[in-house]
Amino acid sequence: MTDRLLGASDVREIADRWGVRPTKQRGQNFVIDANTVRRIVRLADVGPGDVVLEVGPGLGSLTLGLLAAGAEVVAVEIDPVLAEALPLTVEHYLPEAASRLSVITGDAMAVRDLPVAPTSLVANLPYNVAVPIVLHLLEAFTSIEAGLVMVQAEVADRLVAPPGSRVYGVPSVKLAWYAGAERVGSVPPSVFWPAPHVDSGLVAFRRRTPPASGVSRADVFACVDAAFAQRRKTLRAALAGWAGSPAEAERRLLLAGVDPSARGESIDVAAFARIASARPV
Repeated sequence: MTDRLLGASDVREIADRWGVRPTKQRGQNFVIDANTVRRIVRLADVGPGDVVLEVGPGLGSLTLGLLAAGAEVVAVEIDPVLAEALPLTVEHYLPEAASRLSVITGDAMAVRDLPVAPTSLVANLPYNVAVPIVLHLLEAFTSIEAGLVMVQAEVADRLVAPPGSRVYGVPSVKLAWYAGAERVGSVPPSVFWPAPHVDSGLVAFRRRTPPASGVSRADVFACVDAAFAQRRKTLRAALAGWAGSPAEAERRLLLAGVDPSARGESIDVAAFARIASARPV
């Protein structure tokens, strides 16, 4: 299939045609470099037979790359003008792929029903809502097996951080519940319009079975939230409110095989699942 991707002049022409100006409120930074799109599609390893969920397609740079690779794309766009423009952009630049695009106008944080079950998530995500979007979609669509997201470099580091890392925290643990993840690249500000003031990072992930637990995911996540709400405290102290008392927290930690004097940043998601599941007598 012909690779007709958008360059800087194409992006600005489409924006002018539709009266679009990127807004900071919606975290809109449009990709203007076709080689960056090709790189993302290659690293995401999508092709014919894949159904890709794309969040915030914007003016269509990444959408065209995914379609050119042969994938079916379900794009969720909160901006109604951009949602209206996207099918017409695809019709113009890649008409033979237009039938493989579906556009949903709405908030990705609220979507729970799509016309087809996605197998992959590939997106250039708004910096301010990247983590909750990824976690929501992995929870809402169990058919998503793998994906790649472009996020702020600092967020990328947090998502893939291992226990013991300085930036290991709630995003690291919660993503690890759903998937194994790794940082697979960096992206400079120059490939965006407008150029952000920070670098971006590429995070690839593949779904895996959550740790064994006798309680719900929500229960485990409540334990994680409590542990990091006061991350300088020991788990015995940080989990006191969650467990009911410091003594109860200590009993649960010991039952789970976790040192009560440890801190949340030192244990992995499986340990959090054991703590949440512990039922002292």
